[in-house]
Amino acid sequence: MSTKTQHWQTLWTHVNLATMTDGAKTYATIENGAIAIANGKIAWLGTTAELPDFDTARVKVIDGKGAWLTPGFIDCHSHIVYGGNRANEFEMRLEGKGYEEIAKAGGGIISTVKATRAASEDELFNRALKRLTVLHQEGVTSIEIKSGYGLDTDTEIKMLNVATKLGQTLPVTVQRTFLGAHALPVEYQGRADEYIDLVCKEMIPHMAKSKLADAVDVFCEGIGFNLAQTEKVFAAAKAHNLPIKVHAEQLSNLGGTKLAAKYQALSADHIEFLDEAGIAAMKMADMTAVLLPGAFYFLRETQLPPIELLRKHGVSMAIATDVNPGSSPINSLQLMLNMACTFFRLTPVEVLAGVTCHGAKALGLSSSKGQLAVGYDADIACWDINQPAELCYQFGVNPLTHLMKAGEIVI
Repeated sequence: MSTKTQHWQTLWTHVNLATMTDGAKTYATIENGAIAIANGKIAWLGTTAELPDFDTARVKVIDGKGAWLTPGFIDCHSHIVYGGNRANEFEMRLEGKGYEEIAKAGGGIISTVKATRAASEDELFNRALKRLTVLHQEGVTSIEIKSGYGLDTDTEIKMLNVATKLGQTLPVTVQRTFLGAHALPVEYQGRADEYIDLVCKEMIPHMAKSKLADAVDVFCEGIGFNLAQTEKVFAAAKAHNLPIKVHAEQLSNLGGTKLAAKYQALSADHIEFLDEAGIAAMKMADMTAVLLPGAFYFLRETQLPPIELLRKHGVSMAIATDVNPGSSPINSLQLMLNMACTFFRLTPVEVLAGVTCHGAKALGLSSSKGQLAVGYDADIACWDINQPAELCYQFGVNPLTHLMKAGEIVI
């Protein structure tokens, strides 16, 4: 028996592997393969013909019966913790009112803020747990959860506490992003700079000291915050050693992505109106573009993200649900795979990379998640499919048969 097999605990045989170790170029497949797990990590993988000798008495062998294994899915942009819902605004949009018009009339994010402030921590947790459970049952093993529906210190803390508890309740890695600069609260109307001071001088220091946040995000947009205000938040985050992300170029091209690149942001998200200069800046900073087809669909947008320019410059593209009550109340990452192909014309391999290796990169987790590779976390999804493209092709029939988190079968 080889010394490299003596610590193996579980071995999957007769499986096909989409390892996603080649970015979005190929699935990097291993057919008729096997994969070994030890101490929550991938210890070995290869073809059956390459399988070394191992102690059959000590290793649990699972016959995959020809199934396909991929890295566990990563939903790298979500807002699943919130109070209430905005079905009334859905109806308003269908009656002809636009997203910006609704927001300026006191709807949009502000209406959710009111409901979230009024909800108890337990109420927020129970509602969010249902949403996360559905995502988990579709293969999600890691998720980013943003705050941003509190817009005051206590409620932002409440939301991040809920996000923390979700990660302790389900076998899902939760990355918590503080999004205090999501919108201007009603009590600060006409005093946006004062609110940004609150975010920078009170909220961010508390989140950092309490270790409640893994990153900081800003909504840089005409209905959000301008470049100067956004940069103040970025600077405060960096001063407290928190990585940054940005909601940018969703409704206009203000330059938020280019500014984020200056601060070495992890990602720019939405980016429908992003120009080539901004994309070049992303590439220089090694940022990830997070594309959100659910919001594009639900808001009936017509401005497509600059896919060809992103490809031209070699910018990594991630795909996420953007689950939120106003612009993407769609709780399915599997549906996002199909939407990204259908609306954005991404290829299935680009989309699968978007919820695995590139999703991990968008969260700063690319050294441990998003690939089937030796030393990576054994977060692995098992699918009853004949080829990886099926994960993007069909929606409504969940092909997930098993889900592993740190090597343990959890579904």
